[in-house]
Amino acid sequence: MYKKILVPVDILEEELTQKVIPHLECLAKLSNAEVIFFHTLPVASAIVNAYSFGFDEFKDQATVQTEQWLHKLIDTINLPRENLSFSIAFGNPRDEILAIANEIKPDLIILGSRRPNISTHLLGSNAAGVVRGAKTSVLVVR
Repeated sequence: MYKKILVPVDILEEELTQKVIPHLECLAKLSNAEVIFFHTLPVASAIVNAYSFGFDEFKDQATVQTEQWLHKLIDTINLPRENLSFSIAFGNPRDEILAIANEIKPDLIILGSRRPNISTHLLGSNAAGVVRGAKTSVLVVR
């Protein structure tokens, strides 16, 4: 059923990621799906930190730390290693998730979300933005 699954994760939100994993493993096993984990590094942090030690150095350090975290995550997933990969981008999470989804055309996007609160109702959440903007099915795990 699902041949390609996109899984946006936030390395600072381990609890949300762990909620997604059982759903991902179950669905991916059904059809031997390719799984792409995706993390977005914020541009705002990059710009602020660029003044202290240079944008390229910050980008490299943030990317290396994120890659290490994603490799550790992939090592815990109970799926064939050759079906697992990851991608990293700088930008707004919602926009970057939608951009990579348009590029790689997954059959399903699985992402975690917190229970809505007043700030997400007023400002919107990344999960809500992905659900509204995605051209494919989205499974939101709470």
